[in-house]
Amino acid sequence: MKFSQNLVNKSGFIISNDNGIIITFRIRKRYLFLIERTGYEGGGNRAMKKRRIPPMLSALVQTTLTSCDGALFDECGVCPHCGGELTGYDIKKKQFAIVVEEDQKRVIHVRVKRFLCQQCGQVSLADQPFYPDIRIGSPVVDLCVTMSETMPYSRVSSCLVEMGIIVDRWSVRNYSQKNHRTIPAADMFGVRVPLSIVSLSSFAMGMPESGQIDGQKLLAACGNPSRNKTLP
Repeated sequence: MKFSQNLVNKSGFIISNDNGIIITFRIRKRYLFLIERTGYEGGGNRAMKKRRIPPMLSALVQTTLTSCDGALFDECGVCPHCGGELTGYDIKKKQFAIVVEEDQKRVIHVRVKRFLCQQCGQVSLADQPFYPDIRIGSPVVDLCVTMSETMPYSRVSSCLVEMGIIVDRWSVRNYSQKNHRTIPAADMFGVRVPLSIVSLSSFAMGMPESGQIDGQKLLAACGNPSRNKTLP
């Protein structure tokens, strides 16, 4: 699936694929600085380094990830160890992503409920948007993997910085080398973007300014990665 830019304005942008399907994204006001800093729209006279990532894509990805901040995951079903009945135990905060807003680092956290099994006594986590043994949100991992299909690891890391996402090149390499499946992705502005990000963006752009993505919708968009035994 390949997308190309169709229209850009102060309220957002529209992209369309080769089949004529139109997707509209609304860029929030707090992310307009991404456009302004690059000189694409009213960027001033300050000399800027040439960007490899279009500011519209940077704004889309950042808006999507930050809208996940504070999302709650509180469903587990039965004990994954013995199938026993579960009761609530506590809620754990986990790091989902690290982004940069106005030159300041911001850690995006989500909340994951833990459960205690009444039969075996094991503590289990709710279904969550993390791959097993990976300490960063699955959409960020997916983005590292899909971008690594066409770029060296060091360049992926630097392009993520342009998007306002912090992932070092060694982590990019680690995620990519552990990859065992094809991650569905779309070509957006010349960048391979995972469909988990695209799906999440449809929820993020429709939310009120102070809202957050529903945990179960987020999980569905990510494909419930915590149930996978290995990185995709």
